[in-house]
Amino acid sequence: MSLDSHINPTGHGQLIDNENVYDAKIVLASTALCFDFGEQRIGVAVGEHLLASANPLTTIDNESNEVRFEIITKLVKEWQPKLLIVGLPLSLDGTETAITQLCKKFARRLNGRFNIPVMMIDERYSSVEASDMLNQTGVKGRAQKAMLDQVAAQTILQSYFDSCRFS
Repeated sequence: MSLDSHINPTGHGQLIDNENVYDAKIVLASTALCFDFGEQRIGVAVGEHLLASANPLTTIDNESNEVRFEIITKLVKEWQPKLLIVGLPLSLDGTETAITQLCKKFARRLNGRFNIPVMMIDERYSSVEASDMLNQTGVKGRAQKAMLDQVAAQTILQSYFDSCRFS
């Protein structure tokens, strides 16, 4: 079975779990890190399954894969997640794009490097929702740039948590 076709046992998205380490009981009692992948920046959010609450964490503002993975390694060591969530960028009609393929490669690298299951979740509209959230808190226009990616990761992670509650 290919990595991309392996479906999460709970049905929330595409699961990448090369070493078959996914255990729902462990995952559902753990921390999750979420990544909003971009070619220039990666937004990161963190949340606890038990609280079903996501929070923005940081934005990795570097295009070097080496630097990105150094930062991600530190985050994984600090937060010790049992699941990584990656927003899957699709076009509005649900078809894949060039960035979709880069994002899938990023997700496979996360799984291979950290041996932590990676769940890919549809991220359509996450940046729009993040911008709306920031607007509501008074952060507007260019001031949003520094936080937009991590808040988008927060919305992706929160949508995952919300889907867990209703399944």
